[in-house]
Amino acid sequence: MKENVLLTIASLLTILLGTFHLADDVARGMSPGGFLNLVGVVICVIWLYATLVLAGRRSGYVIILLASFLFMGIPVIHMRGRGIGFGTTRSGGFFFAWTLLALGVTALFSFILSVRGLWSLRRGQPR
Repeated sequence: MKENVLLTIASLLTILLGTFHLADDVARGMSPGGFLNLVGVVICVIWLYATLVLAGRRSGYVIILLASFLFMGIPVIHMRGRGIGFGTTRSGGFFFAWTLLALGVTALFSFILSVRGLWSLRRGQPR
């Protein structure tokens, strides 16, 4: 399978999991449901544009690289301190923890594929 297709799929999965996570944070009271959450929405929109419109271009790879790096930090933040345990004793705790782990996996995979894409552009290899 072509790396661009893999990157598109991994990025779309990461965006989906990221929005699930943001919604779950708001529903559990971990994050206030205010205007500040729209920052996450804007990041997802820019990432979605880079994934679908700028696919295979340097700017697309860079945006995906940066967004993946940001999203890789979400599980790290929640795994420290009370973040993973806060509110997970209620129903849906398994989904919350699974989303964190899957988000970390897909974000890291997107990061790796975007680095490979940038590397292949640098070396002048065909996409």
